[in-house]
Amino acid sequence: MRILIVSDAWLPQVNGVVTSLQALVSELRGLGHLVKLLSPADFRALPCPSYPEIPLAWNLWKVGPAIREFRPDCVHLATEGPLGWAARRWLVQRGLAFSSAIHTRFPEYVHSRWPQIPLSWGYAYLRRFHRPSQAVLVSTERMREEFMAQGLRRLQLWRKGVDCSLFRPQGEASGEPVFLYVGRLAAEKNLRAFLDLDLPGEKYVVGDGPQRAELQTAYPQARFLGYQQGAELAQSFATASVLVFPSRTDTYGLVMLEALACGTPVAAFPVAGPLDVLEPGLTGVMSEDLRQACLDALQLDRGLCAERAARQSWRTSALEFLTHQPLLDGELVAVEQFAGA
Repeated sequence: MRILIVSDAWLPQVNGVVTSLQALVSELRGLGHLVKLLSPADFRALPCPSYPEIPLAWNLWKVGPAIREFRPDCVHLATEGPLGWAARRWLVQRGLAFSSAIHTRFPEYVHSRWPQIPLSWGYAYLRRFHRPSQAVLVSTERMREEFMAQGLRRLQLWRKGVDCSLFRPQGEASGEPVFLYVGRLAAEKNLRAFLDLDLPGEKYVVGDGPQRAELQTAYPQARFLGYQQGAELAQSFATASVLVFPSRTDTYGLVMLEALACGTPVAAFPVAGPLDVLEPGLTGVMSEDLRQACLDALQLDRGLCAERAARQSWRTSALEFLTHQPLLDGELVAVEQFAGA
């Protein structure tokens, strides 16, 4: 099958959306499909205001010809940015079917940056973008229920996975506790809730973003390590005592699964994302008292964390993705055919 994925998020960005799409593309190609990812790298782009790490494509009139040239059997719109809208417009004008996905709690993110913008506006934006989609993919059952309550339809489950050949235990953490954060350094990640905690040992911060300079100045006792990928990131997960996940707005939180695969338990607030990934008292501790959650997580069985995470592979995730893909004429492909059988 010829599968086209359109995404405003792609390399060199480092985030959960890019990680998920990289794994998806790799698995689909491993199943024998021809996959093309249309991203800002294929267009002229400008930095996103207030978030220059994210490029925004602007010569969008080239999206339609790029779709036509590739001659896909199906199209998936991964993001609701400029490229997603341009591809959506071209497909809708021709009566062609496509799938789409909601990777982030977009209304909450916008509201956290610009509180004057009501949540209702963000959800109206999502409803409009995804309305013509044949299948709107979300990563958890909780997300499906919440977005359905906001008026979104045709919601389907597409669970994320983890690369257990990369993210795996590498010996026990030793010495003073290391409390680790991995992710974007941005307001919506609620990072101060972690950095303000009085904890033993050390605090490590892996990632970058618009708040880095501000946070690095305000919290000189924390070690800011910048972006990490691959084996370097896996090493940071494996040698940490606890991954601290302070976000209250994430839809999933792929880094939690990666940490668990390395044997590192998670401390988080009891909100969507952690509630969908963690098993309380086994792989993580969730509490409104984040400090106590961090201390309690130190006592969890690291071997059990790795064992539970190993059940969720990217191959399983890719096959689930395929079951929800319509052909351009709106017909669903037989799962056996689409899975490369």
